Amino acid sequence: MFTLFVILHLIASAVLILVVLLQSGKAGDLASAFGGAGTQTAFGTRSAATLLTKATAAAALVFITTSLGLSIMSSGREGTLMEDVPTTGQEAPAQPAPVPAEAVPAETPAETPPQPPPDQQDQ
Repeated sequence: MFTLFVILHLIASAVLILVVLLQSGKAGDLASAFGGAGTQTAFGTRSAATLLTKATAAAALVFITTSLGLSIMSSGREGTLMEDVPTTGQEAPAQPAPVPAEAVPAETPAETPPQPPPDQQDQ
């Protein structure tokens, strides 16, 4: 039942977001200031407002109802969500203790003749 409410809540929230973003602002946009009315012809001018307003109210009602239902259901639960995860009965293998690296003796560079400073090389 809890999972059903979560799925219904996610769908309601997505629908609510979409319906709110589809609505046009009440103040009018820049195109209406210059006499263009082509921005509100997707759903019609007046019927879109009532259709989207009703859809917003319905989605908000479902969203609030599922929010309250999930809150009531989760308040009766004890513990965490991870307690519901099934375990296989096998524990993860223990990590082996790190082995210290052996001390590697520093290699001595091969005998090379001393080099003259860069300003005194073959000019």
